[in-house]
Amino acid sequence: MSMIMVRAIVRPEKADEVLAALMDAGFPAVTKYSVAGRGKQRGIKIGEVTYDEIPKTMLMSVVKASDKDFVIETIMDAARSGTKGAFGDGKIFVSDVGDVYTISSGVKEGVEEEAAA
Repeated sequence: MSMIMVRAIVRPEKADEVLAALMDAGFPAVTKYSVAGRGKQRGIKIGEVTYDEIPKTMLMSVVKASDKDFVIETIMDAARSGTKGAFGDGKIFVSDVGDVYTISSGVKEGVEEEAAA
């Protein structure tokens, strides 16, 4: 079974909505942490003050590759501001997962290794 890691950087005020949507969709396993950064707009200027690093929340989950599109749509729908979205709504990064181990048991979980050709 091929697995992927989905990392979503979202507005902090949208994180709970995204977590609830993932839970309702059957994907409860998520790691959440606070991050700060900026996108292409290079931060935000309010009056005379420029904020280079904007607070965001990163949500990280490992799911079956076959669930990728559904999970991404679930995150986008919950994280998007309004119906059309807005600058600063965030990004989603997807990468392959090579191996998964459970620390307590040391067991390698069901990630298939590709056979050597």
